[in-house]
Amino acid sequence: MPSIRETRIYIIGAGFAGRSIASEIHKKGILGSVVAFLDDDSEKIGTRIEGIPVLGPIDAVMNLVDTTPTDEAIIAIPSADRRQLSKLYSILKQAEFSRIRILPGIAQIVDGEAHLIQAREINPEDLLSRGPVAIHLKESLSYLRGKRVLITGAGGSIGSELARQLLSGGAERLYLLGHGENSIYDIDRELRILQEEGVGEKATIVPVIGELQDRDFVRFIFSRLKADVIFHSAAYKHVPLMEANPIAGIKNNVFGTLNLLDAAEESGVPRLTLISTDKAVNPLSVYGASKLIAEELVLRRAADVRDYLVVRFGNVLGSRGSILPLFRKQILKGGPVTLTHPETSRFFMTIPEASSLVLKTAGLGSGGNLYLLDMGEPVRIRDLAEQMIRFYGFEPYRDIDISWIGMRPGEKVSEHLVSSHENSVETSFEKILRVERSRPNVLNLPELLEKLAPICFLDSDRSDSYRNRRLLRSILQKHIPSLEVPRDEPPY
Repeated sequence: MPSIRETRIYIIGAGFAGRSIASEIHKKGILGSVVAFLDDDSEKIGTRIEGIPVLGPIDAVMNLVDTTPTDEAIIAIPSADRRQLSKLYSILKQAEFSRIRILPGIAQIVDGEAHLIQAREINPEDLLSRGPVAIHLKESLSYLRGKRVLITGAGGSIGSELARQLLSGGAERLYLLGHGENSIYDIDRELRILQEEGVGEKATIVPVIGELQDRDFVRFIFSRLKADVIFHSAAYKHVPLMEANPIAGIKNNVFGTLNLLDAAEESGVPRLTLISTDKAVNPLSVYGASKLIAEELVLRRAADVRDYLVVRFGNVLGSRGSILPLFRKQILKGGPVTLTHPETSRFFMTIPEASSLVLKTAGLGSGGNLYLLDMGEPVRIRDLAEQMIRFYGFEPYRDIDISWIGMRPGEKVSEHLVSSHENSVETSFEKILRVERSRPNVLNLPELLEKLAPICFLDSDRSDSYRNRRLLRSILQKHIPSLEVPRDEPPY
């Protein structure tokens, strides 16, 4: 068995990122050796960088590279778009590299600093994403310098990526709040390792295990933490699961947000950003309804206090709530890949891109506003499934079949980013839009919350309402007419 010292590494891209990675590998001396840069730039081909030859063009020279079972390729082109990555992946796959890794996109590279610890295995999301977005992260996060920043749901897909990017913001402290000990442990350890490897700045990282539904805990912990900025990404997000457990969705997403807002106001938190979803637009599902109510809670609170705003966007590729992890499992077991409807489509964005734009929005946005991330054109889920099947080396319908299982409760064939009484307008940053309303939302929040409370929390005077899901849906539909109510909904 050859040792790791014998690993030969080819770095794809001889720009700043590739050079940084090569230098780091050389300094550490235990990760293998860089034998060549591969690049298409005619001015670089034939030269040497720190003694390492630059070979190219990539598609031509790969036919001459004799790879071994331990050879590895690292794609170090942060500005590469989907087409470039797809082409590179195909070339490297044909060359039979044992491992293909990729550095983060340009939105995550701060001041030209790329680190080997940031490299990860390439996955389908990298080949399905849109063109790279240049955010200039360090400059965008200047409003957080010296601040105490709290992330709810910090162990989740968006929350954990916000935490990674916030390392570069110069925050004094990063509070990682979540109720899942394993996920908070994972992101806490990852951030500390990133810091050890020179990524970001030396913010103090503080993991906090707790439950937003626990009103007393939230008020207590906020009074102690003295946060300056909150990113509220914690939510139950799986639509079918919340249709089966609607009271849990309302209790967590609505009353958890209410507890957060009350505690933030009491402890004087000046800035808060809620992460919302396109499923809050004309919601069919309880999840969508819960996020619509959460949006209104934040926007109306912002009218009275401080700099609170909402950022709404669609699906994120590869998140825990995304369909891609399920597709991956179905493909790797031989299929079939299951789809709900031939024309189902969704707006998609990668986790890093969405997180970068959320951080940017929170800095340039003003309180009381609802913002929208530019999601581009919707993607048909059928096309997504076929591309994923090909990524893993199979042919759709021949090697891996696709079957149709019908729409699940609470799901739409297509989503919308704004409702009929909303309109999106440009801001100073092209990927961020502000939502204007032709009329205020008609939700009667005080009445709605008063009726929902005894369903979620036991009240001895209204004990017949407790956990009554049929009653929950009827109350929600009265205030949100688009909500679907199953005919066979049991009371308990």
